[in-house]
Amino acid sequence: MHLEYNDRRGFASVLAPTAMVEAAAITANMKSSIHDFSGSGGSIAVFPLNLPPLYWRKILRGKIRSMAREKPVPQNFNIAIVGQRGRLAYESLLFAASLRHSAPDFTGRLMVMEPQPGPLWPRDPRIADDAIYEALSDLGAEVVAFDNRHFGDVYPYGNKIEMLRSLPEGEPFVFFDSDTLITGDINAVPFDFDRPSASLRCEGTWPSPEVYGPGYTGLWKSLYDKFGLDFESSLDLNRPDEYWRRYLYFNAGFFFYRCPHVFGQRFEDYALAIRDTPPVELCAQSFDPWLDQIALPLVIHSLGGGRDSLPEGLLDGSVSCHYRLLPLLYAREDDRVVEVLETVTAPNKLKKVLKNSETLKRMIYQRRGHKVRALFDRDDLPRREQAIRNRIKSEGFWMR
Repeated sequence: MHLEYNDRRGFASVLAPTAMVEAAAITANMKSSIHDFSGSGGSIAVFPLNLPPLYWRKILRGKIRSMAREKPVPQNFNIAIVGQRGRLAYESLLFAASLRHSAPDFTGRLMVMEPQPGPLWPRDPRIADDAIYEALSDLGAEVVAFDNRHFGDVYPYGNKIEMLRSLPEGEPFVFFDSDTLITGDINAVPFDFDRPSASLRCEGTWPSPEVYGPGYTGLWKSLYDKFGLDFESSLDLNRPDEYWRRYLYFNAGFFFYRCPHVFGQRFEDYALAIRDTPPVELCAQSFDPWLDQIALPLVIHSLGGGRDSLPEGLLDGSVSCHYRLLPLLYAREDDRVVEVLETVTAPNKLKKVLKNSETLKRMIYQRRGHKVRALFDRDDLPRREQAIRNRIKSEGFWMR
């Protein structure tokens, strides 16, 4: 028998010898104390049991400390955001600056996906300021064009669906909404790209059950039935029936998968089917602006993902912040987020570009954001976002 330590499972065990272990562990000199074998499943240390127990403990303790010091190898993946004329152009610049500041070792591609002129846009949607293109390039971002076939100006949230076909096929990706800051090392996030997921930082915005119509169960089940998906396995059975969190629902502020083309085609197919031929149970429900967030949980469930694919507290936590709008950032986010925002916007070269946005100029550089911040106690915020918005508006500080 041999003592085995596996760094993936994190425990030691005594197990009967197998042919593979015997071949690796039994050598001509049985006095050798340790053998290492590395593979995708972790490192294995095998010890002959003729060593005294004290030696086993010392060897195992040293092995654990050695592995704790090893820096994990970063995963290779791309990041995509949308950038276009107006507010999103400046938000994409904030995102790129925060990524380079907070994750300088990120080696993937940062792609700013830009919709192109076409019949679905009444005016040119491309970024209008050459200085923004230059600043994005200086930060290592690539501007990548894509065409709209289905959504465009009438439903701009559809950009995050249609841009996926223009990302590199077969390469893992993470999509973020442009109104996001990276506040920590994105390389430290243990993405499982085989099990997609999305942001759980959301409110129960959809559906809105009618008094005499189907409840949450009936409404959501009609969609799972439409696409031939198992409904029961999507439920969080720790939540009560007819409570919105029992049902798989995400904010589309981030999502990830191993292939953008597979994910994007499924996302597009489901969104169009819901919009154009919804189940009869949804006849009283509105799909605007929630269409992407209605289709997203169905896509994720169909591809083997769910709500538990990522550890809590990283995305929408210590590594990223989906702030939505700058007044909301200053009102409710923690000091670290404000620090990152004001640090990355301080360099004069970037400041000259960002000041062309009236919102950024007033909220950051003229410090209106700190006046908003003084209105709220971060430890006792209103439960609903709308209440925060209303307070800011009443003080005359609201800007988009």
